[in-house]
Amino acid sequence: MNSTKFSAIIFDLDGVIADTARFHFMAWQQLAADLGIDLPAITEHRLKGLERMASLDIILAQTPESYTESQKLALASKKNDHYCHLIETLSPKHLLAGAGQLLAQLSGQGIPVALASASKNAAAVIARLGIADYFTYIADANRVKQPKPHPEIFLMAAAGLGFPPSACLAIEDAAAGVESINRAGIYSVGVGDRKELAHANEVIHDLTDFCLDKHFKLEGVT
Repeated sequence: MNSTKFSAIIFDLDGVIADTARFHFMAWQQLAADLGIDLPAITEHRLKGLERMASLDIILAQTPESYTESQKLALASKKNDHYCHLIETLSPKHLLAGAGQLLAQLSGQGIPVALASASKNAAAVIARLGIADYFTYIADANRVKQPKPHPEIFLMAAAGLGFPPSACLAIEDAAAGVESINRAGIYSVGVGDRKELAHANEVIHDLTDFCLDKHFKLEGVT
Protein backbone atom coordinates (compact mmCIF):
# COMPACT_ATOMS: atom_id res chain seq x y z
CA MET A 1 0.00 0.00 0.00
CA ASN A 2 1.33 3.43 -0.95
CA SER A 3 2.19 5.65 2.04
CA THR A 4 3.74 8.58 0.12
CA LYS A 5 1.98 11.92 0.26
CA PHE A 6 2.11 13.73 -3.07
CA SER A 7 2.25 17.46 -3.84
CA ALA A 8 0.48 17.68 -7.21
CA ILE A 9 -1.89 15.73 -9.43
CA ILE A 10 -2.13 15.22 -13.20
CA PHE A 11 -5.24 14.07 -15.07
CA ASP A 12 -5.77 12.55 -18.46
CA LEU A 13 -8.93 13.94 -20.06
CA ASP A 14 -10.73 11.43 -22.28
CA GLY A 15 -12.25 8.64 -20.22
CA VAL A 16 -11.12 10.08 -16.88
CA ILE A 17 -12.75 13.49 -16.56
CA ALA A 18 -15.29 13.23 -19.38
CA ASP A 19 -16.39 10.61 -21.88
CA THR A 20 -15.06 12.59 -24.82
CA ALA A 21 -13.42 9.45 -26.22
CA ARG A 22 -16.78 8.55 -27.75
CA PHE A 23 -16.83 11.90 -29.57
CA HIS A 24 -13.42 11.09 -31.02
CA PHE A 25 -14.67 7.71 -32.25
CA MET A 26 -17.82 9.27 -33.72
CA ALA A 27 -15.58 11.71 -35.61
CA TRP A 28 -13.43 8.84 -36.87
CA GLN A 29 -16.58 6.98 -37.94
CA GLN A 30 -17.68 10.03 -39.92
CA LEU A 31 -14.29 10.30 -41.61
CA ALA A 32 -14.33 6.59 -42.39
CA ALA A 33 -17.81 6.94 -43.91
CA ASP A 34 -16.51 9.84 -46.02
CA LEU A 35 -13.84 7.46 -47.35
CA GLY A 36 -16.27 4.58 -47.90
CA ILE A 37 -14.84 2.57 -44.98
CA ASP A 38 -17.14 0.61 -42.69
CA LEU A 39 -15.52 1.11 -39.29
CA PRO A 40 -16.38 -1.75 -36.89
CA ALA A 41 -17.21 -0.87 -33.27
CA ILE A 42 -14.27 -2.96 -32.03
CA THR A 43 -11.94 -0.35 -33.55
CA GLU A 44 -12.91 2.07 -30.78
CA HIS A 45 -10.86 0.08 -28.27
CA ARG A 46 -7.82 0.07 -30.57
CA LEU A 47 -7.93 3.85 -30.87
CA LYS A 48 -8.15 4.44 -27.12
CA GLY A 49 -5.36 6.72 -25.90
CA LEU A 50 -3.67 7.08 -29.30
CA GLU A 51 -2.71 10.39 -30.85
CA ARG A 52 -4.38 11.55 -34.05
CA MET A 53 -1.97 10.35 -36.74
CA ALA A 54 -1.54 6.91 -35.16
CA SER A 55 -5.33 6.58 -35.07
CA LEU A 56 -5.56 7.65 -38.71
CA ASP A 57 -3.09 4.93 -39.73
CA ILE A 58 -5.36 2.32 -38.13
CA ILE A 59 -8.36 3.69 -40.04
CA LEU A 60 -6.52 3.80 -43.37
CA ALA A 61 -5.16 0.27 -42.91
CA GLN A 62 -8.70 -0.92 -43.62
CA THR A 63 -8.62 0.35 -47.20
CA PRO A 64 -6.33 -0.69 -50.11
CA GLU A 65 -5.86 2.95 -51.05
CA SER A 66 -2.51 4.63 -50.38
CA TYR A 67 -2.18 8.20 -49.14
CA THR A 68 0.63 10.73 -49.19
CA GLU A 69 1.67 12.52 -46.00
CA SER A 70 -0.05 15.71 -47.14
CA GLN A 71 -3.25 13.77 -47.83
CA LYS A 72 -3.05 12.19 -44.37
CA LEU A 73 -2.65 15.58 -42.76
CA ALA A 74 -5.70 16.82 -44.65
CA LEU A 75 -7.71 13.80 -43.49
CA ALA A 76 -6.59 14.30 -39.89
CA SER A 77 -7.70 17.93 -40.13
CA LYS A 78 -11.07 16.84 -41.51
CA LYS A 79 -11.53 14.42 -38.61
CA ASN A 80 -10.73 17.24 -36.21
CA ASP A 81 -13.38 19.40 -37.87
CA HIS A 82 -15.92 16.62 -37.24
CA TYR A 83 -14.77 16.39 -33.61
CA CYS A 84 -14.91 20.14 -33.00
CA HIS A 85 -18.47 20.17 -34.29
CA LEU A 86 -19.43 17.33 -31.94
CA ILE A 87 -17.90 18.89 -28.81
CA GLU A 88 -19.98 22.03 -29.26
CA THR A 89 -22.65 20.06 -27.38
CA LEU A 90 -20.39 19.49 -24.34
CA SER A 91 -21.42 20.91 -20.97
CA PRO A 92 -20.76 20.17 -17.27
CA LYS A 93 -23.38 17.40 -17.45
CA HIS A 94 -20.86 15.36 -19.47
CA LEU A 95 -18.38 15.14 -16.58
CA LEU A 96 -17.80 11.56 -15.49
CA ALA A 97 -18.74 10.38 -12.01
CA GLY A 98 -16.73 12.08 -9.28
CA ALA A 99 -14.75 14.38 -11.61
CA GLY A 100 -16.36 17.69 -10.67
CA GLN A 101 -16.35 16.89 -6.96
CA LEU A 102 -12.70 15.79 -6.94
CA LEU A 103 -11.53 18.87 -8.84
CA ALA A 104 -13.42 21.09 -6.42
CA GLN A 105 -11.84 19.30 -3.44
CA LEU A 106 -8.36 19.66 -4.92
CA SER A 107 -8.98 23.36 -5.51
CA GLY A 108 -10.23 23.81 -1.96
CA GLN A 109 -7.05 22.21 -0.63
CA GLY A 110 -4.80 24.29 -2.88
CA ILE A 111 -3.36 21.20 -4.58
CA PRO A 112 -1.86 22.05 -8.01
CA VAL A 113 -3.60 20.30 -10.92
CA ALA A 114 -2.40 19.69 -14.49
CA LEU A 115 -3.91 18.10 -17.57
CA ALA A 116 -1.98 15.66 -19.78
CA SER A 117 -4.12 14.97 -22.84
CA ALA A 118 -3.43 13.52 -26.27
CA SER A 119 -6.15 15.82 -27.62
CA LYS A 120 -5.18 19.04 -29.39
CA ASN A 121 -8.57 20.40 -28.32
CA ALA A 122 -8.09 19.81 -24.58
CA ALA A 123 -8.31 23.49 -23.62
CA ALA A 124 -11.57 23.94 -25.53
CA VAL A 125 -13.03 20.77 -24.01
CA ILE A 126 -12.36 21.69 -20.37
CA ALA A 127 -13.72 25.18 -21.04
CA ARG A 128 -16.99 23.69 -22.30
CA LEU A 129 -17.07 21.33 -19.32
CA GLY A 130 -16.81 24.36 -17.02
CA ILE A 131 -13.65 23.17 -15.27
CA ALA A 132 -10.86 25.19 -16.92
CA ASP A 133 -10.21 27.28 -13.80
CA TYR A 134 -9.20 24.18 -11.83
CA PHE A 135 -6.10 23.58 -13.97
CA THR A 136 -2.77 25.28 -13.35
CA TYR A 137 -1.11 23.81 -16.44
CA ILE A 138 -2.16 22.02 -19.63
CA ALA A 139 0.15 19.65 -21.51
CA ASP A 140 -1.48 18.51 -24.74
CA ALA A 141 -0.67 17.27 -28.23
CA ASN A 142 0.05 20.84 -29.35
CA ARG A 143 3.03 21.01 -26.97
CA VAL A 144 4.66 17.57 -27.15
CA LYS A 145 6.58 15.79 -29.90
CA GLN A 146 6.23 12.23 -28.61
CA PRO A 147 2.80 10.58 -28.09
CA LYS A 148 1.90 8.30 -25.20
CA PRO A 149 3.29 5.80 -24.14
CA HIS A 150 6.37 8.05 -24.33
CA PRO A 151 6.66 9.84 -20.96
CA GLU A 152 7.13 13.34 -22.45
CA ILE A 153 3.61 14.64 -21.81
CA PHE A 154 3.59 13.67 -18.11
CA LEU A 155 7.12 14.97 -17.58
CA MET A 156 6.01 18.25 -19.15
CA ALA A 157 2.93 18.40 -16.92
CA ALA A 158 4.99 17.81 -13.78
CA ALA A 159 7.53 20.46 -14.83
CA GLY A 160 4.70 22.85 -15.66
CA LEU A 161 3.41 22.47 -12.11
CA GLY A 162 6.93 22.99 -10.75
CA PHE A 163 7.36 19.58 -9.12
CA PRO A 164 9.63 16.59 -9.73
CA PRO A 165 7.86 13.49 -11.12
CA SER A 166 8.22 11.67 -7.79
CA ALA A 167 6.09 14.34 -6.10
CA CYS A 168 3.20 13.82 -8.54
CA LEU A 169 0.34 11.39 -8.97
CA ALA A 170 -1.36 10.92 -12.34
CA ILE A 171 -4.67 9.36 -13.36
CA GLU A 172 -5.27 7.58 -16.69
CA ASP A 173 -7.82 5.22 -18.25
CA ALA A 174 -5.73 3.85 -21.15
CA ALA A 175 -2.97 1.25 -20.98
CA ALA A 176 -0.66 3.42 -23.10
CA GLY A 177 -1.29 6.34 -20.76
CA VAL A 178 -0.47 4.32 -17.65
CA GLU A 179 2.76 3.17 -19.31
CA SER A 180 3.57 6.81 -20.05
CA ILE A 181 3.05 7.73 -16.39
CA ASN A 182 5.18 4.84 -15.16
CA ARG A 183 8.00 5.67 -17.55
CA ALA A 184 7.91 9.26 -16.27
CA GLY A 185 8.53 8.04 -12.71
CA ILE A 186 5.11 9.23 -11.53
CA TYR A 187 2.71 7.28 -9.32
CA SER A 188 -0.01 5.89 -11.60
CA VAL A 189 -3.70 5.43 -10.88
CA GLY A 190 -5.70 3.60 -13.53
CA VAL A 191 -9.42 4.18 -14.02
CA GLY A 192 -11.35 1.25 -15.45
CA ASP A 193 -10.57 -2.39 -16.14
CA ARG A 194 -8.21 -3.91 -13.56
CA LYS A 195 -6.85 -6.51 -15.97
CA GLU A 196 -6.12 -4.03 -18.76
CA LEU A 197 -4.54 -1.56 -16.31
CA ALA A 198 -2.74 -4.08 -14.12
CA HIS A 199 0.57 -2.25 -14.62
CA ALA A 200 -0.78 0.81 -12.77
CA ASN A 201 0.25 1.35 -9.14
CA GLU A 202 -3.44 1.11 -8.28
CA VAL A 203 -6.73 0.84 -10.16
CA ILE A 204 -10.10 2.40 -9.32
CA HIS A 205 -13.51 2.04 -10.96
CA ASP A 206 -14.07 5.80 -11.37
CA LEU A 207 -13.09 9.05 -9.64
CA THR A 208 -15.65 8.56 -6.88
CA ASP A 209 -13.34 5.79 -5.64
CA PHE A 210 -10.27 8.03 -5.47
CA CYS A 211 -9.19 8.49 -1.85
CA LEU A 212 -7.80 12.02 -1.62
CA ASP A 213 -6.57 11.85 1.97
CA LYS A 214 -4.73 8.61 1.21
CA HIS A 215 -2.44 10.37 -1.25
CA PHE A 216 -2.36 14.02 -0.14
CA LYS A 217 -1.85 15.84 3.14
CA LEU A 218 -5.10 17.72 3.62
CA GLU A 219 -5.78 20.81 5.67
CA GLY A 220 -8.07 20.09 8.59
CA VAL A 221 -7.47 16.33 8.36
CA THR A 222 -5.24 14.66 10.93
